[in-house]
Amino acid sequence: MTFSAASVTVGTGPVSFADVVAVARQGAPITLDPTALEGVTATRRIIDALAEDVDPHYGISTGFGALATTFITADRRAQLQASLVRSHAAGSGPEVEREVVRALMLLRLSTLMTGRTGVRPATAQTYAALLNAGITPIVREYGSLGCSGDLAPLAHCALAIMGEGEVRDAAGTWLHAGDALRAAGIEPVVLAEKEGLALINGTDGMLGMLVLALDDLGRLLTTADIAAAMSVEALLGTDATFAADLQALRPQLGQARSATNLRALLAGSPLLASHAGPEDPTVQDAYSLRCSPQVHGAARDTADHAALIAGRELESAVDNPVVTLDGRVESNGNFHGAPVGYVLDFLAIAAADVASMSERRTDRHLDASRNKGLPPFLAHEVGVDSGLMIAQYTAAGIVSELKRLAAPASVDSIPSSAMQEDHVSMGWAAARKLRKSIDGLGRVLAIEIMTAARSLDLRAPLLPGPATAAVRDLVRTVAEGPGHDRFLSPEIEAIVGLVQTGAVRDAAARIAPTLG
Repeated sequence: MTFSAASVTVGTGPVSFADVVAVARQGAPITLDPTALEGVTATRRIIDALAEDVDPHYGISTGFGALATTFITADRRAQLQASLVRSHAAGSGPEVEREVVRALMLLRLSTLMTGRTGVRPATAQTYAALLNAGITPIVREYGSLGCSGDLAPLAHCALAIMGEGEVRDAAGTWLHAGDALRAAGIEPVVLAEKEGLALINGTDGMLGMLVLALDDLGRLLTTADIAAAMSVEALLGTDATFAADLQALRPQLGQARSATNLRALLAGSPLLASHAGPEDPTVQDAYSLRCSPQVHGAARDTADHAALIAGRELESAVDNPVVTLDGRVESNGNFHGAPVGYVLDFLAIAAADVASMSERRTDRHLDASRNKGLPPFLAHEVGVDSGLMIAQYTAAGIVSELKRLAAPASVDSIPSSAMQEDHVSMGWAAARKLRKSIDGLGRVLAIEIMTAARSLDLRAPLLPGPATAAVRDLVRTVAEGPGHDRFLSPEIEAIVGLVQTGAVRDAAARIAPTLG
C-alpha cells in the first residue's frame, strides 16, 4: 500500500468525506487528538464504575441480544467480550475490498474517539495502529444485515486487534493476525467490559461504501455529461436545447449543472456550427440527447441528497448501549441502517438510469438509419467488418444487470436473534450492490466515449470542439481510430481505466475549467 503524506486527525470532530477517501484509497496515516483521548478516558471511568455495580447493565454485565437479561459475573466478562467478537466474526464469501475495510475501520475509530462508547484509550490506539501499519482484516462479503450495526464485518476487524483471525499486511500478503501484529510491534488488546459491543455496533461498513460511492459518482456524473456532449456533436445534434434560459424554466439544481457542463463542452465546435441555423432539417433531437441534463441532473440531485445523509451519519456516534453526555448508559436504536440503506438504493436507481441513457446514445451511433450519414456500426468495410456492434451488446448487457441491481435491498427485512432483532435495514447489501452498479456505469460510459470518439473521427474533415477533441485525443492514446476490426476488449478496458481514474474528466476540464 502506498501511503499519502497528509495525516488525518481523528477526534477533533467528524471525519470528512475527504478524510475517508484519503485513508481508504490513499493510505493516509492517522493521528489521534490528545484532548479527545482524555474524553475517552473520562467516559471509561463511567463504565468501570458500572462494572462494579451489583445491578446488571446491558453490555457491561449482561449477555447480548436475546440474552440481555442474563447476568455475567465479573470473572467471566473478559471472556464474554472476546466470545462476542469471535462468535460474530462469522462472515462468508469473497474478501471485501481493502478500501472498504479501511473506510469501515476509520469510521468505527471516529466513533470510538467521540467518548460515547466507553472503550479504553488503548483500544482506540490499537485500532489506529492497525490502520497506520497497513494491516487490513479480512472481511467477508456476507454477514451483515445492516442492523445492530454491520456486526460480522466489524467483528472481523475487532478480532484482528485481539491478535486473532486473518489479515493482509501492507503488501497484501495473507497472515494470521497475531503474526501481523507481532511484525508491526503492536500489542494485542484483551477486551474489557463493553468494548466488544463498542467495536461491532455501527453503520460503518455501509457508510464507508456510501462515501466511496459518492467519490466515484463525482467523477462519473461529470463524465456522463462529457459522453453526452461527444454524442450530441458526433450525431449532428444541437446545443440549443441546453440554453440557460430554457433550463431556468425548470429550476432543478442538478439539471442546471449538467446543462452548464454541456454548454461548456460544446462551445466552439465546428461540427455543431456546420449544421446550425434555419437550414438544419432536425426539428429536435432524440430524448437520449436532448434530455441528458434532466436525467444526469436528477442523478446529481440524488447524489446531493445522499451526501446530506452521509454527512449527518459522519457526525453520529453510533453504539448500543451508548454513554450519553451526562454520563448515563442507555440502550437505543441508532445502529439501524435505514437512513443509509435508503440512499444507497436510491443511488443504484440513478446509476442504472444514467447508464441506460448512455447505452441508448451508443446505439444511435451504430444505426445507419439514425446516425446521420455514418456507416452502419461505424464499420470500416461494411459487410466485412462488424465495427462496434458487439461493444454495444456489452453495454446493453451491463445496463440490464444494473436494472436488476436497482431493485432495493432496504425493503427486504428478515428477522434474526430469536425475533429480538425483528426488523433490519439490509444496508450492507444495498452498499455491496451499489459498488457493482458504479463499476457498471463507468464501463457503459467508457463504451459510449469510445464509440463517440470513432464517430467524431469519421466526421472529418469537420472537427469537434476543443473540449471534446481533448477527450477524443486522450482515447487515442489507448485505442486506435477507425479501421478494420481488431481485438476490442483491451481497448474497452483501457478506456474504462481512463473513466474510472478521472482522466477523461481531467482532459475535458483542462479546456473547460468550469466543469463540475
